[in-house]
Amino acid sequence: MVYGNDPIGTKRVLLVGLGERKKATLDTVRRAAANAAKKAVAMKVENISIALHKAFGGRFDITTMGQACAEGTYLGSYRYDEFVTESENGRLDSLKVELIDSDAAKTKKLNKGLSSGAIIGKAQSYARTLANRPGNVINPAELAAVAKQLAGSSRTLSCTVFDEKQLAAKGMNGILAVGAGSQNKPRLIVLKYTPARTVCSKVPTVGLVGKAITFDSGGISIKPSARMDQMKLDKSGGVAVLGTMKAAAELKLGVNVYGIIPAAENLPSGTSYRPGDIITTFSGKTVEVQNTDAEGRLILCDGIAYAEKQNCDIIIDIATLTGACMVALGKYMAGLMGNDDKLIKTLQKCAETSGEKIWYMPSGDEYAEEMKSKIADLKNIGSNWGGACTAAAFLRQFVGNKKWAHLDMAGMDMPHNGKNSAGTGSTGFGVRLLTTYLMNVAGKK
Repeated sequence: MVYGNDPIGTKRVLLVGLGERKKATLDTVRRAAANAAKKAVAMKVENISIALHKAFGGRFDITTMGQACAEGTYLGSYRYDEFVTESENGRLDSLKVELIDSDAAKTKKLNKGLSSGAIIGKAQSYARTLANRPGNVINPAELAAVAKQLAGSSRTLSCTVFDEKQLAAKGMNGILAVGAGSQNKPRLIVLKYTPARTVCSKVPTVGLVGKAITFDSGGISIKPSARMDQMKLDKSGGVAVLGTMKAAAELKLGVNVYGIIPAAENLPSGTSYRPGDIITTFSGKTVEVQNTDAEGRLILCDGIAYAEKQNCDIIIDIATLTGACMVALGKYMAGLMGNDDKLIKTLQKCAETSGEKIWYMPSGDEYAEEMKSKIADLKNIGSNWGGACTAAAFLRQFVGNKKWAHLDMAGMDMPHNGKNSAGTGSTGFGVRLLTTYLMNVAGKK
């Protein structure tokens, strides 16, 4: 921190280290803006001007840098404090941010990126808040109400919610089984984004399917008590889809999108589903339950099959699905699996642009073989090894002939210690990645 005076026109100048120039990426810009915003909030600064882009000397597209700066500012300034009741909680009501340059043409391009980045940053903050809310505040029905409220705020979004009776009528027994032990009954939330302008027939319809377990105790196969409080974050895939749908509508993207969110609460009780149960899923495939804590794939398989029935050309599911993925990749990357090379490569490119890192992992026939049951079509867990891959191979059985990708974000939305640029609690992972992908499909990237 450098303290200024009248000649330079500002009281304080924050210098942000960017590392080696040759190693810099767009995420370097984003993280630098996040750290600057984080510091500004800590100092209770009301106005900041950012000129981070000048350090890169034309290395990156200036509009894209403006977007990255805006996204980073939202990322770093976010705090989850809606239940802090003390009058002085260390936060200002607002933080005004501007991107500055002496060149008017560059400023115009920066502001264009700033507008897009602000939409995406707000959508990610929206998802973070929903993910951070505890199970006594947000259950499947309340999450459905949030989705309806979102749809009500936009002319291009619609929302349909299936309750437990409608789920039973449709045969969505994967969702029903997982939610059977809770008084808070499950829901299937279906958001649809239809652009105001007619979409070119060559643009594929995209189905996003997000797992939303509003609280996951593990059910009868109960989890250890240590850190079970963080299982409120098991809805992070679903809220990432909500955030992405919000961003798509506000960016007015030229692509038809379904946002499909199976929501349930996984609790043990006298009405819970049991190890040994056999479930007939929405697709007609039967599944032997061997562990009730492998519940995410049971609600996702119904959601994926529903997306397939809606004639989505591309299906992407996102979930805090397996601890095995976190063992493999830690808290630094999400696992990526899928059945289409072009889709995989596009998502990898979008991950580089968005700064939300992914790593390709296999989910082929060897892993699918492990998911076969002797008394049903499938079972819901594999062997002791490769759990992230076998879980993806299980989901692969429900996509039909559609292009499909699976994002296992288990390690990406776990609590952080506050030392990273995103701060503590939910990171809102997936919103930037999926929005960037939709922008790519719509021809805006």
